[in-house]
Order: sequence, then C-alpha cells, then structure tokens
Amino acid sequence: MGKPTGFLEYQREVPADRAPLERVKDWDEFHLHLSDDRLRTQGARCMDCGIPFCHTGQLINGMASGCPINNLIPEWNDLVYRGLWREALNRLHETNNFPEFTGRVCPAPCEGSCTVGLLEPPVTIKSIECAIVDRGFAEGWIVPETPPVRTGKKVAVVGSGPSGLACAAQLNRAGHWVTVFERADRIGGLLMYGIPNMKLDKEQVVQRRVDLLAAEGVRFITNTEVGKEYPIDKLRDRFDAIVLCGGATKPNDLPIPGRELKGIHFAMDFLRGNT
Repeated sequence: MGKPTGFLEYQREVPADRAPLERVKDWDEFHLHLSDDRLRTQGARCMDCGIPFCHTGQLINGMASGCPINNLIPEWNDLVYRGLWREALNRLHETNNFPEFTGRVCPAPCEGSCTVGLLEPPVTIKSIECAIVDRGFAEGWIVPETPPVRTGKKVAVVGSGPSGLACAAQLNRAGHWVTVFERADRIGGLLMYGIPNMKLDKEQVVQRRVDLLAAEGVRFITNTEVGKEYPIDKLRDRFDAIVLCGGATKPNDLPIPGRELKGIHFAMDFLRGNT
C-alpha cells in the first residue's frame, strides 16, 4: 500500500489553516486542503506495514486503537497515491456512511495507531479521508442512490445524531421505509447543535448529507419529541421496528470548589448556544 519507502522519502504535511485575521470575519471552516499532488505524496507515506493497526478498531491494554468503524485505510491511501480518486471514494464508502463528518471532527485514533508513527510522524490519514469525500461531492460522484427494491417494512429511528443518521442510511439501503424523529428544529443532533460551524459547516456539509438521505427516501420529522408530541403507542402501531438513537444530553456535574461561581457553564449548553 502506498510506496514502501515513502515514509523515508517524504515528510508528514498537514493542511494549513486560514489566516486568523481572515477567519475572524466569518464562521466558515478554517481548515484547508492540500493540493492533489501533495495529498498523493502523503498517501505514499503509507508503508505497506504487515499489520495495519490503523484500521482495526480494538482495545489494546484497555485503550482504544485504530479506526472504530474499521475504515480500509491502507487501501484508500494507496488509491490516492495512484491518483485513483473515485476508486478511493468507493472504498471509503464501503465502511463509512459519512466520511465528510469523520474527516473533519474525528480525533483520528487511526493516526495514533499508525505503524509509521512508531519512529516518524504518522500518515495524515484524516486529511486524506476528508479530501477524498470532498472531491467526491465536487466532482458530482456522490448522488442519491435509492434502493432497487422496497421490503414494505417501516422503521422508526428516534434521534437524528450520527448514530441515528447512520442507522437510517443503512436501513434505507436495505429497502425499508425509514422515518427519523428529531425533537429539535433541525436534523443532525450534535452535528448540528454541538460542533461549531468553523469545524463542521452546517449548510455545506451536514445539511448536504441530510438532503441526500431525503432524496434517497428517508423521511425526517422535526420538532417532535417521541413520548410527548408523538405517543409511544402510536409509534408501536405504525412501525414494524423502532430504533432508539437518542443522545446523552444530561451533563455530568463536578462537585468541586468554585462550581457555584458565575460564568461556569456546561460545555453543551455553551456550544448549543453558539452553533
């Protein structure tokens, strides 16, 4: 995968950020992409290691190691190195419903598990992933794909965060009719209301994927809290299956000195008010 000697020949290079004096004027994303040639060079650093820990999400000595969704990282690194961008996108979508999200906000345990990182800076996996999917959208390769056959089964997904959206995407792909219920006024959960726009653009990235899912047949119902506005019995009667994907919205408090002082906020309350 990649170039076996690439990690010896090329240095790790990460994308630049927009200049601070420029980005204070808006709330747009501030991370930029490397050029295609430089991304191919970064893909070349993937060293064809014998055991690619980067894509095997598992616990080693009680610590998370590698990609938790088992992305086939060495394979799409190699495809980028060879300039086969569309093939890289196809391979990326084999394991990841939303690489445009993970390529922006994932903490990249894959890079922490990269074998190159034992002696050298790891491969820039996260940047390559984001560039692959962004190019897929830019080139028009990512289009709505409706299932060829419908099963007639109806599934309710409660909660529209990352897990709810991924669940809806997979069930819809299997041919079921999927309805997603969200108590907020927009779809996305923490993607929409917990991550600042400068890290994850709400219109250009999150809403784009929601619109794509809707075009594929997923139905979204907002401003509806299941159990209140929509009774549980009604949900049971109208759907063949129910998947609960509610988020952990109750914060953990800290009983420490100074907690009662003014200006102390829970992180999610602060982020929700600023997204």
